[in-house]
Amino acid sequence: MALENQHQLQVINQILESLNGNECRRLLYLCESPDMDSSVACMKEMLQCKVMSHDTGDLYLRELLLHLRRFDILRKVCKTSRDEVERAMTYRQVLPRFRVLMANISEDLCDEDLNSMKFLLSSTLPREKMEKAKSFLDVIIELEKLDKVSPERVDFVQECLMNVDRVDLAKKVAAYKVSVVTSEQHSPQQQWCRAPRPFLAPHSSHLLQQTRQEQSSHTENIPVSVYRAQSCQSQLELYKFNTYPRGVCVIIDCVGNDGDMLEQTFKALHFNVILHKWLSADDTLSVLRGIIRQRENLEGDGLVCCIISRGTTNHLLGTDLYNVDLHLDNVRRLFTADVCPKLADADVFWSHCWTDERQLEQRNHRSIYLKALTDALHKGQRRKTHLVDVHTEVNGAIFEYNKRNPGAMYQIDLKHTLRKELYLH
Repeated sequence: MALENQHQLQVINQILESLNGNECRRLLYLCESPDMDSSVACMKEMLQCKVMSHDTGDLYLRELLLHLRRFDILRKVCKTSRDEVERAMTYRQVLPRFRVLMANISEDLCDEDLNSMKFLLSSTLPREKMEKAKSFLDVIIELEKLDKVSPERVDFVQECLMNVDRVDLAKKVAAYKVSVVTSEQHSPQQQWCRAPRPFLAPHSSHLLQQTRQEQSSHTENIPVSVYRAQSCQSQLELYKFNTYPRGVCVIIDCVGNDGDMLEQTFKALHFNVILHKWLSADDTLSVLRGIIRQRENLEGDGLVCCIISRGTTNHLLGTDLYNVDLHLDNVRRLFTADVCPKLADADVFWSHCWTDERQLEQRNHRSIYLKALTDALHKGQRRKTHLVDVHTEVNGAIFEYNKRNPGAMYQIDLKHTLRKELYLH
């Protein structure tokens, strides 16, 4: 294993030495780290973590090079060909399809198309952002921060491409919607899209030093002026959230430092709180199944689940060692209508934050993310702030912390399918 890791590190070094600045920025986007420092040292660490977190790290590197269109590096460094990689990808693709699509569109857009698009978006994106945008990916990154575009919502991109007369690229976006977005809405593997009301906030501190695998959110403040531009909101646009209690909040604290703080926070928000500490992965799954089996837990206006655990990219470890873990998809699956018919709606808010093992090694470590979350929820209750705006405050607090502590950064993944305004008061 040590020899294999050493070989992969050598390959990563050779790849990075061969890329130019634009290719490095595209690589960071494909690796879901668009705001990351593009220095060779940072990129080397990020790529190494990505490769080590995949059971087929070599395929990850080869697919990256394929989408960077650096077939010469594929041949010289990875000792393979474009055709061989494409054949392997017919059985398995490891890079996010949304980011691959956006990267490919960026390569196919000419400067004239980009300038036309920037002009059309002048009322959507700040002027300084447009002036700094040197590629279509720069524009997409800013649109993602405004929550105008996401892997599940690409209509805005399709419309922009149509408006600059790139019908050919707009058709590729339409094909992506049919093949990915529509299918995911009906797939039990994408639970957060189908669960009705849970606000899920797993927080995992990685024992394995690695960067994010599903990072579609950002370490920078998310502007919400466009999202919140509608000044007059009718009652039909608000979720009903006035039962008493509001619903059940189950907290599973496998680390033991922040569960009590969350308990007090959600009690203040009028939830019936159920707190469990020091659970194994199996016990965590058993507790969650028990919660959704009890009909009375599903009678309120909302269901909240908070999990604090050590973990890896896609797994929670609980109090177990490496041989026993709980995949995040198995957590999401519990909240689908297939598993729990009582939850037959489509409104879910998923917030996931993680950091690396060095944080847990500190005595009496307290999660910066959970502290920021509880503070923002308390403020939101007093001000009657929308839940998305609450997380904008959290994102800002994490961003400021990361700037001051570059060696102990937190990463956030935020997704939601809310159709109305949600106020926790």
